Amino acid sequence: MATSFEARVRLTGLAFGEAPRWHDGRLWFSDFYRRGIYSLGDDGERLEHATSFQPSGLGWTADGTLLVTSMTECAVLAIAPGGEVRRHADISPWCAYWANDLVVADDGTAYVGNFGFDLDAWVEGLADLPQGASVPPPPTTSLVAVAQDGSARAVAEDLTFPNGMVLTEDGSTLIVAETLAQRLTAFDVAPDGSLSNRRCFAETPTAYPDGICLDAEGQVWLAAASSPRCLRVREGGEVTATVTTARTSYACMLGGDDRRELFCCTAPISTAKVVSAARDGAIESARVEVPGAGRP
Repeated sequence: MATSFEARVRLTGLAFGEAPRWHDGRLWFSDFYRRGIYSLGDDGERLEHATSFQPSGLGWTADGTLLVTSMTECAVLAIAPGGEVRRHADISPWCAYWANDLVVADDGTAYVGNFGFDLDAWVEGLADLPQGASVPPPPTTSLVAVAQDGSARAVAEDLTFPNGMVLTEDGSTLIVAETLAQRLTAFDVAPDGSLSNRRCFAETPTAYPDGICLDAEGQVWLAAASSPRCLRVREGGEVTATVTTARTSYACMLGGDDRRELFCCTAPISTAKVVSAARDGAIESARVEVPGAGRP
């Protein structure tokens, strides 16, 4: 039987929080529509970087440089420890729509996903289908690897809305949430950053996995973007724990001094034209049993 936890609200007033990361003793996250990168600590929320772009995925290289996706530009930007911003990589050749989440490996390689299509327009189109009509499959897209020098290449194809990603502690395995395929997909990672041996880590028929994180037992916490909860899933698909949140969960991260606090980015809905004009998003958290591991 799965263990159950209840989250408590830690911070309100977000538009749409994403890409939570535990870094330097604080929870960092992007807020799409407040156009900023924020952190949360015992002293409350702090604006770390105001941005002129719409930020999403976050990850740090060994020298302290912060890599962040600029969603609408389909680019990865680099923010130096001193705050200087530069364009690190153009991934637009592989993006049919907005860039999305990323994870950064020990050697500085960033793996970056993208929507592949206009999600909100696709969802609206489903409402116009005649009763009984079959739902068309969503378009697929690529996963891009950006090397430390900024060069980019596709390393996996035909992914269905690749979203949150994790790398195992030894860096040998990448797991990516294919949100609209309702599954977690794993790859072997080669020394040159290429991916192989694609396989299903877990089917998630009760959830649309969005942001994910890894724990020390090799299980994945996923934000179930269709409902107010995060699920802990072992390889093969068994759900071993659940965290219930007040709002729909879109991303999660294990943090705190012992990495046993599961932080969840939540919001009432993800539709851009709704959440961009509101401040109803939140950070919620629950104390869980197994600490975080791997990257991010």
